[in-house]
Amino acid sequence: MSKVIVIGGGPAGMMAAYAASCQGHAVTVLEQNEKLGKKLFITGKGRCNITNAGDMDNLFANVMSNRKFLYSAFYTFDNEQVLSFFENQGLRTKVERGNRVFPLSDHSSDVIAALSRALKSQNVDIRLHTKVQSLLIRDEAACGVVLSDGKTVEADDVIVATGGISYPSTGSTGDGYRFARELGHTVTQITPSLVPFYVKETCAARMQGLALKNVQVRIRDGKKL
Repeated sequence: MSKVIVIGGGPAGMMAAYAASCQGHAVTVLEQNEKLGKKLFITGKGRCNITNAGDMDNLFANVMSNRKFLYSAFYTFDNEQVLSFFENQGLRTKVERGNRVFPLSDHSSDVIAALSRALKSQNVDIRLHTKVQSLLIRDEAACGVVLSDGKTVEADDVIVATGGISYPSTGSTGDGYRFARELGHTVTQITPSLVPFYVKETCAARMQGLALKNVQVRIRDGKKL
């Protein structure tokens, strides 16, 4: 039985840990936050859009660039298998406009609970409040991690599932980019995607708390839209 370390307790890390444990590996998840799925908790306005119930051709049509890169992943574990996985973990789902799939309860915490149950069923070792400082490299291969307190944890394989950079309050620091650079990988320019923006006018502040649907925003700089 080989030892596998997964860095990051978000949805990618939890699914990777579950998959590895199902293959007979002894898996340990290292998460720097006080709980699993902290960023997942706020996705979809706290509801968590799990997947899309549309067919594969439609899913690929909505991938803006390099969709071929996702072929193997999408066909190996497609949206129907995703839903089957969650249903087997006791999560009931519903399909809304645009074939978007949400938990029936409208609570993202139920998605996290389902993933946590899956890990528990496979006896995955979960270590919270555990920050990884760097990867342990031997003979040009990852063989463990160095923690922020200087301690080392050895393993046969290491999976980095730290995610990108998001709200600092979620503990999302972009460490995965740093790990990649330290190992000699090229990290392309990182640009924001969904971000907040600030305006001088007070109208936005007065509307705080309102839930608006199908809203468009136009910003003009002189004559430039």
